[in-house]
Amino acid sequence: MSDNPYDVLGVAPGASAEEIQKAYRSKAKTFHPDLNPGNPKAEEQFKRVSAAYDLVGDPKKRARFDRGEIDASGNERPAQRFYRDFASGAGHPYASGAGFEDMMEAEDVFSELLRRGRRANVRMRGADVHYRLPLDFLDAVNGATQRVTLPDGSTLDVVVPPGASDGQVLRLRGKGSSGVGGGPAGDAYVELEVRPHPLFRREGDDLRLVLPISLPEAVLGGQVEVPTPTGPVTMTVPKGANTGKVMRLRGKGVPRPDGSRGDLYVELQVMLPENDPELEAFVRTWHGSRTRNPRQAMEA
Repeated sequence: MSDNPYDVLGVAPGASAEEIQKAYRSKAKTFHPDLNPGNPKAEEQFKRVSAAYDLVGDPKKRARFDRGEIDASGNERPAQRFYRDFASGAGHPYASGAGFEDMMEAEDVFSELLRRGRRANVRMRGADVHYRLPLDFLDAVNGATQRVTLPDGSTLDVVVPPGASDGQVLRLRGKGSSGVGGGPAGDAYVELEVRPHPLFRREGDDLRLVLPISLPEAVLGGQVEVPTPTGPVTMTVPKGANTGKVMRLRGKGVPRPDGSRGDLYVELQVMLPENDPELEAFVRTWHGSRTRNPRQAMEA
């Protein structure tokens, strides 16, 4: 199995940064341990994909890898050694300055020594790492603490703020790769992937909900229980409510950074009973059903 990061991600060496990121997200989502519990092969593949992206997803590391300065693991490759490095004593053809002049000028030798000294004492910041976190709808609305599995098998607790949205990226300072030579660690960037909810639909800071009501509740009105992100509340349905009527529950939507919340818009949906002979008999004898035309406004 190839360890070449381009092969691991399934992209060409000349791929753009956008193509590399897209390939990483696709593979990371496929092999993420949270989506493949108990599957060691998927976990191992997730580690390889993350390591590959950590290398070629970083422009500086990618450039060094392409130049052959670091290997697929991100480790330094041995520096090129010159013939003079192997001179062991007098009489060696490269022990004298004259024997070396045909390979390199004295200033070049001095520059090379300085370069090696700088590299030996380099202090670099660690690379940033990127993760995708699948998240339940209500956890995004109300806020939660979720755990991310890192490529090395360790875990990272991510605090999701109330009101988080799909595609939002959280920055965790100092939670990326370790630095080099005592340098600071990089950051971790966690992109949220909010799953849809079977009842609620989000529109900015507001939520929408379709609420079924019975025929008696629609005709006579009454108190009904309405689900909200923080628990059920009681709402009054007015008499004669029709399907499509929208009612507003203030402050029952998505939390905002200032502490306020959006609203919850409840759309009523009248549900008739199926095969109710008593209701059918009533309607047949009800004169109002013959005098009112609900489509009158549509007629030319």
